[in-house]
Amino acid sequence: MKSLSAILFNLFLICSISAFSQTTGNISGKITLVNGEPYASASATLVETLKTTLTDIKGNYYFYNLAPGTYHVKIQVLGAAQQVLEVNVIAGQTAMADYQFAKENVQALQEVTIASNTNKFAKKESIYIARLPLKNLENPQVYNSVSKELIQEQMAVDLGSISKNVPGAGIPMIANQGRVTFRSRGFETEPNARNGVAGAAFSTIDPANLERIEAIKGPSATLFGTSVSSSYGGLYNRVTKKPYNGFGGEVAYFGGSWNFNRFALDLNTPINADKTALFRINAATSFEKSFQDQGFTNSLSIAPSFSYQVTDRLALLVDIEFGQAKGTSVVRFNPYTGGAARTLSIANMGFPYNKTFFGNDITYDTQMLNFFIQLNYKISESWTSQSIVSRARSSIGGYITALNGRSDTEISPQAIVGSTAFIATDLQQNFIGDFKIGSFRNRMVVGLDYYNNSNDFDRVTVNLPKVSFVNTPSTYRVSRFKIDSLSSTGTLRKEKNGDDTYAAYVSDVFNVTSQLSAMLSLRVDRYQNNGVYNISTGQTSGGLSNTGVQTGPFGQTSLSQKMGLVYEVFQDRLSLFGNYLNGFFNKSGVTSDGSALKPEHANQLEFGLKGDVFNHKLAGTISYYDIRVANSTRPDPANTLNYLVQDGTQVSKGVEVDVTANPFSGFNIVAGYAYNYSLYTNADATVNGLRPALSGPPKTVNFWASYRIPQGDLKGLGAGFGGNYGTSSFQTNTQTVKIIIPSYTLLDATVFYDQPKFRIGFKVDNLTNQKAWSVRLTPQAPARFIGSLSLKF
Repeated sequence: MKSLSAILFNLFLICSISAFSQTTGNISGKITLVNGEPYASASATLVETLKTTLTDIKGNYYFYNLAPGTYHVKIQVLGAAQQVLEVNVIAGQTAMADYQFAKENVQALQEVTIASNTNKFAKKESIYIARLPLKNLENPQVYNSVSKELIQEQMAVDLGSISKNVPGAGIPMIANQGRVTFRSRGFETEPNARNGVAGAAFSTIDPANLERIEAIKGPSATLFGTSVSSSYGGLYNRVTKKPYNGFGGEVAYFGGSWNFNRFALDLNTPINADKTALFRINAATSFEKSFQDQGFTNSLSIAPSFSYQVTDRLALLVDIEFGQAKGTSVVRFNPYTGGAARTLSIANMGFPYNKTFFGNDITYDTQMLNFFIQLNYKISESWTSQSIVSRARSSIGGYITALNGRSDTEISPQAIVGSTAFIATDLQQNFIGDFKIGSFRNRMVVGLDYYNNSNDFDRVTVNLPKVSFVNTPSTYRVSRFKIDSLSSTGTLRKEKNGDDTYAAYVSDVFNVTSQLSAMLSLRVDRYQNNGVYNISTGQTSGGLSNTGVQTGPFGQTSLSQKMGLVYEVFQDRLSLFGNYLNGFFNKSGVTSDGSALKPEHANQLEFGLKGDVFNHKLAGTISYYDIRVANSTRPDPANTLNYLVQDGTQVSKGVEVDVTANPFSGFNIVAGYAYNYSLYTNADATVNGLRPALSGPPKTVNFWASYRIPQGDLKGLGAGFGGNYGTSSFQTNTQTVKIIIPSYTLLDATVFYDQPKFRIGFKVDNLTNQKAWSVRLTPQAPARFIGSLSLKF
């Protein structure tokens, strides 16, 4: 009897639901761009009920169980005019309300991931480069983008592997805490911009949370200042993965050479019924021993993000990066540069390639915690407000090491023991407009930026007795006990320092015609150095050090400009561009007449060609640039112990080529070439007229080609092959001593099987076991094998 009752109840429930569905209707729609690509995360509001939802990654949205009648769906997207669609709902049916935007690049302030089956590695559009709704072909500045699709295909598990795809990046320099530094147009550049604002990390940055890496070329202080570690060569911007409307994710395991083990997770889900609140978390943990006799790294990264469409006009994004690592310092060899004039190559100096000299008990610990909060508010159809709070904290504890040359065959191991902390806060307010004056289109950003930097040092530098690196005793090993026993004889650094920067900027892109546009940007920057506070003495340093450097509080004001012209020869296909960019760095110290130093400046003149043709199957950039650095400081030749002169100059010029191609279905090519000529033109006599050391190879080539079977029983099976080449460069380059880093050719290959529910991959880095060194003379790993298995859901 109970079973019969249950059956009757279920039948009644089914009939009730069926009857209800026959008395209500639904609305469904798809939002697309002008080229037909789906638009994710667009806001769709049902005006009559005030219910709001977001489009999913395929551009679709839904409203269910609506009483029959006429409804209005309001489509709100930042950077585009509001659209209202009238829909007639009929009981038992689903009414369709699709919309296609008239402008392709409407995502002015909201990062949107768009799936594309054409040339999947050529995703050049960005909301961060110009902080405006500006397509690559409309932007007079050059930038390269490495997408997550390319990162996945190459099974890149660290930032250094990702940078292989950026022309001119060279072999990455790994610092003692896992930090990575690249070359860009002859200058050191760090990946310390995150989603377009300051996001410094003095530790390992795991790529698990990366949507892509953007390498912005040339001096970029006008929009980014110097707080995000932009150099005269450019800056690297880390674009993080954002939540999307839908449930999905992936878990992956990687295993390989030297006991490499890695687990990664990517999970995304809506957290409310309307799907306006979205959550995503990316996490990874890795462990790897060194290929050398000692050494290891062990890291953990957790990166949650949350987005909430508060109203149809207001959106909130919260993005967090947490990372911690424990490991041993990589080899850093500083050769002896005294004595007689000579030219040496690291390949022939007898320095051991597989030896670290330090034991596995000489470890460092790092921790990173970065917060990023962004509020986007659509003020009107023409103007949007963007408010950002970014706070980055990094701490380093333990032991970081180096090997300092004492002769051509001897070194003195060095260890820095203690703790260091870095805290940076960036507050930014932007107003972004897309409007017309008469018949002329203007896209403008007006911004205010406040940046505070605070550093704490409590550490001691210990130098150990010298030892031969050519004939090192087999039992030689620097232990923690040995370092600690000498710490009382070391050099103590126990201090705090900090600075504040206040800036205002404006940038406008003015369309003279539909094909000709001009960019004009200006920044005023006030820098206030707060001096160095000695914790031991309780005093804030002032006056001059014995090298003429001013260590007390001081302030400097800088102006930075950016100008550009773009002419689209064939609209949305081919454009000619030119730019004049500026960068600066604040300098401390005084000259012999007591005058304070001025900021150092660099100006770049560049022109070239950008293309995106054959339905996006071929995209690329070719450009020539000329960077001139002025106001560099050097010791005053007439009074070297007390003052500085500020007449130093430097030239850096060259050619860069970046090509991404999809000649036929399944086959993709990414290639680049960079030539850089750098020279000190007015500098200290020891280096004047020479190429700066650490500027990287004058010529580099990067190449990657892959094929994935697009259909049939073997659909998803693929392989890739590529490599990097760089000419010889210098670790030291003076009139008397030159330390040469040999040229290199590093080749990689991969095979994979990619399916909707899983992916299997196998990768070999450095196929030929070639020996290579970074600019810090860190030996690079020989052939490394990695296998992976990913499960998708």
